[in-house]
Amino acid sequence: MKGLAISARIFISGALLSYRALFRWLSPPSYVASKIIMPLNQILFFTLLGKFATGPDTVSFYAIGNAMQVAALSGIYGVTMSISGERWEGTLIYLFGAPANRLLVFGGRAFMHIIDGMVGVALGLMWGVLLLGLDLSHTNFWGLILAIIIATASTSAFGLLFGAFSLITRNVMFINNTVYFLLLVFSGANVRLANFPTWVRGFSYSLPLTRGIAAARQVIAGASLAEVMPLLTGEVLIGLLYFFIGYFIFRWFEVQAKRRGTLEAM
Repeated sequence: MKGLAISARIFISGALLSYRALFRWLSPPSYVASKIIMPLNQILFFTLLGKFATGPDTVSFYAIGNAMQVAALSGIYGVTMSISGERWEGTLIYLFGAPANRLLVFGGRAFMHIIDGMVGVALGLMWGVLLLGLDLSHTNFWGLILAIIIATASTSAFGLLFGAFSLITRNVMFINNTVYFLLLVFSGANVRLANFPTWVRGFSYSLPLTRGIAAARQVIAGASLAEVMPLLTGEVLIGLLYFFIGYFIFRWFEVQAKRRGTLEAM
């Protein structure tokens, strides 16, 4: 029990400290701009553009897709910055030198961003209801909540993978922007997957969020949890795959840095 308590403390304290210290809490205007104003602008832009191009019947398609896409702000930008920030703030040497369980340390970097991302998705759906007339009257809310949790966690696992890669690059924002826009285009948030060639659809289903967005649309339309469970199961498996790939890359970088004496430079 003592070991479990210590592990829980390491996980929680690492998650809280990395989030507070490395995610611009000292600059509230930046936080509000990136987590409230920017998502609102994205939802309005793509929904109104889609409505103009394809008709008013597609409002829910774009509103839901872009509200779920908000998870990528925390899952990609937030998580990647939490890991890369260790390097740029000079704390990576202490992280790698500590005897703490690496799996807990690595996973903890995403924990608060998963919660933050869920709040962001909920806020995006609220904007859809208040400003765009999104109808939630047929929604299976338990299914929607589960879809939001799983999609946000899966996207954060994707962010952990690229966070590990950020330890060996100087241009972290290039990674963030590239991955974010890949999800924006290929996750089905703004383009129906049926419109893509077969090989592109295969690529889309290898990404996080794709199944989560599809599941969210279905449960909002009235589908039961059992009907969307195959989609959610696939989203969980994709998230776990990216998490463990990211973790092994993270550990490999640590071993190489210690072996070469390049903990600070990577």
